[in-house]
Order: sequence, then structure tokens, then C-alpha cells
Amino acid sequence: MEASQFLAFLPETVLILGALALFVVSLGDSGILYARPVSLVTAVASILAAAVSSGQDAVLFDGAFRADGFSQWLKVVMLVGYGLVLLLSGGLDDVRHEIHAEYHLFLAASVLGLCLLVSAVELITLLVCLELASFPLYLLVPMRREQSAQKSQMESAMKYMMFGIAANGVMLFGMSYLFGLTGTTSLPAMMPKLAPQLGSPLAIAGLLLTFAGLYYKLAIFPFHFWAPDVYQGAANETAGLIASLPKIGAVAVLVRFSSLAGPDSGGIAGVLAVLAVLSMFYGNLIALVQTDLKRLLGFSGIAHAGYALLGFVAADEPGYTASLFYITSYVLMVLACFVVICRVSPDGTNLSIRGLAGLHRRSPLLAVTLVVGVFALAGLPPFAGFMGKLALLKSALARGYLWLVLLAVLNSAIAIYYYLGVVRSACFGEAGENQSPIRLDIGTRILCVLLLVGILGLGVAPAAFLDTISSSVARLLPNGTRPAMAEQVHPVPAPAVVLR
Repeated sequence: MEASQFLAFLPETVLILGALALFVVSLGDSGILYARPVSLVTAVASILAAAVSSGQDAVLFDGAFRADGFSQWLKVVMLVGYGLVLLLSGGLDDVRHEIHAEYHLFLAASVLGLCLLVSAVELITLLVCLELASFPLYLLVPMRREQSAQKSQMESAMKYMMFGIAANGVMLFGMSYLFGLTGTTSLPAMMPKLAPQLGSPLAIAGLLLTFAGLYYKLAIFPFHFWAPDVYQGAANETAGLIASLPKIGAVAVLVRFSSLAGPDSGGIAGVLAVLAVLSMFYGNLIALVQTDLKRLLGFSGIAHAGYALLGFVAADEPGYTASLFYITSYVLMVLACFVVICRVSPDGTNLSIRGLAGLHRRSPLLAVTLVVGVFALAGLPPFAGFMGKLALLKSALARGYLWLVLLAVLNSAIAIYYYLGVVRSACFGEAGENQSPIRLDIGTRILCVLLLVGILGLGVAPAAFLDTISSSVARLLPNGTRPAMAEQVHPVPAPAVVLR
């Protein structure tokens, strides 16, 4: 392997070494003490490695793995997310103490699978990477500590695994169609061979069935059944992980596949538009009646997956850029909500919306973090969620989907209602007599500040990040490039949010 190729594969190398170190640590009785420090060192080292390799391009493993501008920045984002998840996890109070080392091992293995996934450009390799990212998550869910009034983790794990295996089987079936039509499993070689056949039912069916496994990760309707139950049954820290990082990998792979179809595939775009509408309405309407905060975020996540699909309906560079920007912003927004859940409920019990009452007095920093995260999820300015939705709506409108834009705006209005219910309880509810102030450790304070800066930064000054995404997406598309997203998306004319 040449030096440039080694540098391109450096983040994965660091993660592999970190996972091996965690495996060794898990073999001894003292693994509980060393697992978290080893994970933190692995996260920091992998972030630095991803930054070093960000400018490297290489094709490895006989063309099955491609490190390029598109995958390298995604690895930086996911590894930063890995670090945030470790800060969120804290002492893993809701995970059985004797298996903390194994928990960190499976977490590192899942992140490794996601990093490999965004660089996979061959169907079999992509499927193996998807399994590597998925199976550790299946094992993390039942690691929750059993409680007398709460023993749903095993049921949640079974649902998560069974639905996941079924979705992967459907995905493999769709891949067999694509292979049969083109005679290759390489995505770059498949693109020119598939283009003349995109109007055929077999090509459309192959792509849609292949998308099924990725829809499952995003919890797109009707592949959503697992999400609320898994969020509720898993430990708070595990639910925060499942709600965030896998969605970036799923959107990234969807972009690679959707670029095969091109912007003029009306049949696929029509199906995606219907799925987006169903996901938005189903998620938002069911979330209206939820009282458990994690279940609310589960149904809300279904709706946000529908929003992310708007960019794939547009099926062009601005659309894909908007989807990637939105899902990256969503990771920060949902982690802001989960850090509050983890700290308000240190014993691991599921937190009701009423349980947030008095949070503004018990911990002002957590209250601010929750308000910013919830307002961003609602799509209010000047937060990242607003800019993400604006970019998605503009991309769909530019392709003539006015009806879809109107329905998305209607769903945003519906979502504001239940999000404001969360804010009302946290900021205006009165704490009970037995509720004491919440003392935050330094790691939690750093995490809250980082999330607040990220959500506000992507909302107020997203130009550089949008340009990075746009230039990387342009290299995937076969028909040249389009103007950078930062030049196309101009928010309301307030000096604080004008991009250029």
C-alpha cells in the first residue's frame, strides 16, 4: 500500500486499532476501568486521522473502496459525532456495569462500519459494511440494566434485529436486480450501464428494493415500525446513538445510489415523494399524543426522515446537498435532546414530558440546550434546522414540486405544536418538592456548549459547510456541476443570517 493510500485509509486504521484495544481490555477484570479512556483516546485519534486524510483520494481493495472528497468529510462528521456520543454516555449508568467494556467495543465497531460504509462503492462490500455497522447496534439495545417496572429492552432488541435482517434481505434482493441488469457490482461501472434502462420496471424495482435497507436505517414510512419501540426500550445513551450516527451513513449511501438514477427519473422521484409525505404526516400526527419524550423523538425522527427525502425527490446537486446538510444538523439537534434525557434521568428510567418540569431552575444549561435543540428540530430561525429545511424546500420547489413543499410546510406547523409542549414543560413547569438541582460534570458542560455552538453556527453561518458538501456531491454526479448551495440558498434578509 502506497503512502497516499495509507493516509486515505488512516481513520479506519485508527478505529480498527482502537477496537482491538477495547477487545483486549474487555478480556480482563479491569476492563471496566479502562474501556471509557481507551474509547475517548480512539475517538480523538480518529478525528485527527480523518482531518489529516481529508484531502486524500484513493481507490483500494480492487476498486471496492473509494476514499474521496465525498466520503472523507463524512468521516470527519461521523467521528466528531462518535466523540459527542461518548461524552453523552458518561458513566453508562443505565447499562449493566459488568459489560461496560463490551459496550464500548460494540460502539467502536459500529462506527467503524459506518466509516467504511460511506466509502464503499461495490455492492457486496457495501452490504458487508452495513452489517458491520448494524449488528453491534442490535447487541447494544439489550445491554440495558433491568428495572422492576421496565423490562422492554429484550423485546426492543428482537424487533430491531428482526426488522433489520428483513430489510437487509430485501436490499440484497434489489441488488441482485441491479447486478442482473448491468452485469457488475461496482457502482462506478454500473452507472453508465444502468442509465439507458432507468425507464424499465426492473431498474426502478431494483433501485427501490435496494433503498429498503437504507430506508430502514432512516425509519422512513413504512420501514419505521421499530423506531419508537427501540428508542423507548433501549438505554438513553444507546437510543441517542441509534437516533443519530446511522442516519448520516444511510443518507450518504442513498446519495451514491440516487446519483445512478439521475435527475430525470420521474418514477423513482414520484415514489420518494409519496414516502416523504407519508413519513412526515405519520411521524408528526402520532407524535402529537406522545407523553414519553423518547417515543416523541422516535416519531419525530420518522417525520424528519421524510423531510430529508425532499432532497432525493429533487435528485440533483442542490437536493443531495440539502439532504446531507439537514441530516448532519439533525444529529446535533437530536443529541441536544438526548443529553438532557440522560442527565435529567440518571437512573435510566424513561423520561416523560412532565418530568421536565422545573428544568430551568434545576439546570439552566440543560434547559437552554433542550430549548435550542427543540426549536432547531421545529425549524425555527436562526438555528440549523431552519437552514436545512429552507435548503430542502428550495431544492424541491426548483424541480416543480410545489405541492410537496406546501405539505412539508404544513407538517412543520404541526410539529411546532408538540415541540412547544416540551418547551412549556421545561421552562414554565414547576419542579416538585423532591427534585433537587442537577449537578453537571465537566464533560456534560463541554458537550452542551459544543452542541449549542454547532446548532447556532450551522444556522447563522452555513456557507462554508454547504460549499464543502456541494463540491463533494458534484464529483459524484455524472452530468457536471451546479452552483454551490451557498449561492442558491438565501434566508430571510436579516444581517445575522445573510450568507454572502
